[in-house]
This record gives sequence, structure tokens and C-alpha cells, in this order.
Amino acid sequence: MEKAKGIDVSHWQGRIDFDKVKSQGYSFVMINAGYGKYISQKDENFEKNYAAARKAGLNIGTYWYSYALTEADALSEAKTFLEAVKGKKFEYPLAFDIEDASQSELPNAAINKIIEAFCDYLESNGYYAAVYSYANFFKRKVSDSVKSRYDVWVAHFDVAKPAISNYGMWQYTSKGTVNGVSDRCDCNYAYKDYPAIMKKKCLNLYPSNAKNLDTTGYKKGDKGNGVLALKYLLMLAKKKGMHNINLDKNDIFGCRHSESHEQYTQIPRLFAKRHSRQKVH
Repeated sequence: MEKAKGIDVSHWQGRIDFDKVKSQGYSFVMINAGYGKYISQKDENFEKNYAAARKAGLNIGTYWYSYALTEADALSEAKTFLEAVKGKKFEYPLAFDIEDASQSELPNAAINKIIEAFCDYLESNGYYAAVYSYANFFKRKVSDSVKSRYDVWVAHFDVAKPAISNYGMWQYTSKGTVNGVSDRCDCNYAYKDYPAIMKKKCLNLYPSNAKNLDTTGYKKGDKGNGVLALKYLLMLAKKKGMHNINLDKNDIFGCRHSESHEQYTQIPRLFAKRHSRQKVH
């Protein structure tokens, strides 16, 4: 795909006119949701930024700044991150921002375990995880297996291209001048069609297109795909001579008399038994 242009913002940019941002050809924004492991550290402008960007029609991702020094810290941060963004849909990744000076001297093995703890928790909850850091950190501290496992959002300024490969997003400047943003901001390129990925894989709260049957029991007045499927099942079974139950005057399948209850409850079992004898090609 042709690379998409985006910005990333936090409360430091103050009030942002996302309509003006979009009018300049930017199609996405990565919004800071907060930092650390306490919900009180949620970015004070996250809700405003999300609502305004959504209203402007921009695609949205989000990120969480980490201070984690252990796997337990990272897991706590991941849980707080999802609490901060609960109920919100994202077309772009949820990124783990690992770049703090306190983390730079940790052993590489510890860094990789911290990333895995955070990102695995996001993935286990149906979100598309990415890792953000600067190019040198990725080269020195992050294993190839981790970089290939999660999407990479790399920061590398004043170069023709980042010093690493296989990245999904590139933050190419921290001094962008964008109409609608009063202060300098980070600018990015995205090289994947993230909105299509989220929709296809039903991630980041994108709903499944599958028509799942109801799993609860049925009673008079019930509606839904499951009830409709049951009606078709019973009509098919009647055509095959497996029963002679008809719709009642309320168009509800069911038994009018207690003496026919046993016949009615046997229908699904009879159908399943006969169907299991058919050859599967």
C-alpha cells in the first residue's frame, strides 16, 4: 500500500484541531493514553483527543509510556492501559512505548520478557500490539524474534530510512509543523493497511462478521439468528419425515400438549443422528 501519513500526540500538544490535521493529508493519529501502572497516570487529554480525532474521521491508534523494570511491572502497566482505553475502537495498533532511561541498562533478556509480558496481555484481550522505541534501542536491546513477533514502530530522525528493517511505522521527526497543532509534534509514516487488518482479523473491538447462533435455550417469544436457524432445522426435519409438528398460530415452534413434549425434544437428537450417517466429501 502507499504509505499513510500520521501524527502522534499527548497532552503536551494542548488543544488540537484534528479537522485541520486531516485536511493536510494526515489520515491517522497515535494518541498517548498515559504512562506507568496507575490509572491516575492516564493522559489528561486522552478522552478529548480521541473524541475529536474520531469526529474528524481520522484513524486512531494509541500508546502507553512504560517505566516497567520487571515482567510484573509490565503486566500491571498493560492492565492499566486497557482500563484507560476500555470500550474504544482503534484502527491502528496499541503500542508499548519502551524507551525510558531507567530501562536502557537492563539486560537484553529482561527487556524482551518485559515486552512480551505487556504485548501478550494485549493480544490475549483481542488487541493488535506494537512496540515503540528508537532505532538504537531496537538494535541493541530487542531480539529478532521479538521484533518479528510484534509490530514495530520505530523512531529515527534526520535519516533517509530507519537503521532497522521490518517496521510497520516510522516516526521520522519530532519537530513536525502541522496546521491544527500549536506546538511541534511527531510525524509518522505507516506502511501497512492497519484499518483493513483490524477489520479482517476482528481486533481492537472490531466486531466479527460471523453469524453466530445463539447458545442459550429457547422459549416463546425468543428472536435472533439461533431461533431462525432452529426453525429451518425443524422444517427440514419435517420434510424428511422425521416429525409432523407445525407452527402454531403465533409462528412459534413448540408443543401445545404435554404428551407431545417427548416427540419435540427428540427432534434435534434424531436429526443429528441421521446427519452423522451421511458421508462427508
